[in-house]
Amino acid sequence: MKQNLLKMNQELVVLAYSGGLDTSCILKWLLDKGFHVVCYMANVGQDEDFKAAREKALNIGAKDVVIDDRRRDFVENYMLKAVQMGLLYENRYLLGTSLARPCIAEGLVNTAKSLKAKYVSHGATGKGNDQVRFELSVYALSPETKVIAPWREEEFFTRFLGRQDLIKYAQQNGISVPVTPKEPWSMDANIMHISYESGILEDPSRSAPINLFQMTRNPTDAPNTPVMLDVVFKDGFPIKAVIYNNSKTTDEITDPLKMVEELNKLGGEHGVGRIDIVENRFIGLKSRGVYETPAGTILFVAHEDLEVYSLDKEVLRLKKLYQDRMSDLVYNGFWFSPEVYFAKHCLEYSQSGVTGYVKLQLYKGSVRVLARKSDISLYSEQLVSMDQHGGLRPDHATGFINIHAIRLKEFSRFCQQSGKM
Repeated sequence: MKQNLLKMNQELVVLAYSGGLDTSCILKWLLDKGFHVVCYMANVGQDEDFKAAREKALNIGAKDVVIDDRRRDFVENYMLKAVQMGLLYENRYLLGTSLARPCIAEGLVNTAKSLKAKYVSHGATGKGNDQVRFELSVYALSPETKVIAPWREEEFFTRFLGRQDLIKYAQQNGISVPVTPKEPWSMDANIMHISYESGILEDPSRSAPINLFQMTRNPTDAPNTPVMLDVVFKDGFPIKAVIYNNSKTTDEITDPLKMVEELNKLGGEHGVGRIDIVENRFIGLKSRGVYETPAGTILFVAHEDLEVYSLDKEVLRLKKLYQDRMSDLVYNGFWFSPEVYFAKHCLEYSQSGVTGYVKLQLYKGSVRVLARKSDISLYSEQLVSMDQHGGLRPDHATGFINIHAIRLKEFSRFCQQSGKM
């Protein structure tokens, strides 16, 4: 930020606040610079004591604390939309944090506008993706809003080189921040997932500690009896989960928020949704991330199966091109960009007819597809049957093979003439 923060006193800043060490110290630092600060906390399903965080922020000196319940919005307009579009970054990451950031930024901007605040602030570091995701979302939704990013302010990052400097500053200013030396890693949680990074996880050759995981059981400790469920989709969007408790009883869940909550519990109980990956950050660094995404994994597997069952082959392949590009855009923070609006429209259109249900089995960390059904699928049991012609004569394949063989025969001739075979 080029402006001198010391000269911007008496202005109102809305700070994206978590109650943790970084944002608590940033709150105090902003106050020391003469700003009035309102803390904004988005509830996106994380296990957080919002009352305690509110009291902490007020004790530090915040003018007010806004607690915004965005769980339903996050589930319906971000998480399940991502399932519908089949988003998967680098073929492994279900984008739990990437999807939450624009949702939080939207609430942050709305709060700033309602308070007529010119500034917003966040605690994202200068090496990560979140700084980009937050700020691009803010600028897209409110171009006139200015962002204060302390971790990119020279005065701040030269004073606070790391966690120990923040702890010292907190202690000097009476800020109570519990530090757990037994858990040397950072964590970000929402209703879709928990992500773990940094600390001992920065060594990719070192296995993640067993006690790290909070949403899921170790698959080896999961129940010895599998659980069965159906996931129902309409135009690619999950609308119902049917959980078979035993041969006689079932639970049917149609509310999107409750469905995700129940699938998280069920998937977590059976050790579903753990991954440990090295990914490519937008700014050019590689980073190691460990993720738990129980409900998201269940829904993704079910949707992918029904999609292949329902869609035309060439539409599916073209859709995957948009899907991969959209995954990159969301990961990089462009949720509110024109290219995302375009790709989103195309992907949602591709899902017309992806309607039906998929039967799944959860067992010791795995999600296995058992069956699927759709009344409007392109699958034809009569046409594919080995017991009847179904309108396709066997000798029809002769011409098909001969046409495709022309190119291969010509390539063979070329190789013989050129001496490459």
